Amino acid sequence: MSRSTKLHEQHKDQFGEMFITGRHQEVPRHPRREFKKTTLAAGAVLWRGDLEHPDSIEVACIHRPHYDDWSLAKGKVDPGEFLVTTAVREIQEETGYEVRLGKLIGKTVYPVKNTTKVVYYWTGKVVGGEFTPNNEVDEIRWLKIDDATQVMSYELDRQVLLKAAKRFATPADTRILYVRHARANYKEAWKHDDSRRPLDKKGKRQAKALVPLLQAFAPESLYSAEPLRCEQTLIPLAKALGKDITIDATFGEIAWQENQVAARADFDALIKRGGTHVVCSQGGVIPEMIAALSVDGRLPIDSPILAKKASVWVLSFNDGQLIGADYMPSPLPVL
Repeated sequence: MSRSTKLHEQHKDQFGEMFITGRHQEVPRHPRREFKKTTLAAGAVLWRGDLEHPDSIEVACIHRPHYDDWSLAKGKVDPGEFLVTTAVREIQEETGYEVRLGKLIGKTVYPVKNTTKVVYYWTGKVVGGEFTPNNEVDEIRWLKIDDATQVMSYELDRQVLLKAAKRFATPADTRILYVRHARANYKEAWKHDDSRRPLDKKGKRQAKALVPLLQAFAPESLYSAEPLRCEQTLIPLAKALGKDITIDATFGEIAWQENQVAARADFDALIKRGGTHVVCSQGGVIPEMIAALSVDGRLPIDSPILAKKASVWVLSFNDGQLIGADYMPSPLPVL
């Protein structure tokens, strides 16, 4: 069989692999450039139930009539989309369900025709919607993970399910979407108070692009450090969600430099609240805060901790301790 011309979706187990399955992961800035010809897609392990009662957890197995197979919900990235946006949109189109994304599980890689297909998977809790059979998906079965692995048509999908099961076993009770502010006017060219330095044109574009990315995780509250550029980064999201932005100086660089113990205590207080929250801060504090959380938590991070402008760290916590960290360096559409 010629891999370049005859391999299709149904053959993905023959040459496919699964990658980045750890609790600390990074989505590349340009994931389409990982291979010479890449078909990029995203999806999720849809689940329902109560994570405090593992026996209640069920995952969705979808049947695709075109392939006559059982698989996970996923779809190709449309022009102008970021990966998490694709996952949410495709799930809604295929299943009718609205989801809140959680932990990045990993990615599968396999050849299809003359390209390499790369599919990123998150966990996705169903929070609304209703399934109606359609041309893409004509049946959904809600099953325990052990049963779902028996139903799935592909070994790669079974691997994704087993990784999801590990995440469910130590569930996150809090998620912090830790955002570095978008690009601002150059400091050297700004002759006024630096705390009032605003976003530039690219920064405004980044702030708008952050909206669907952060919405995919359904945040409950928005916090910003004191500088105007941090607040401006969250204004488009606040308008989209109909929520206020709480300005808190303790989340900024100055507070961190002056009293790390107090700044950390305020961050810990937010973690203890539970739920999902957005915190927009600065490059001088984000890497150091994450490093401190890593040391005190259950997730050692040995690689450099980056925080590019408009980047997002999805930090997952269980009982106040860091258990997961997914880094997305840019909200702009993947190329």
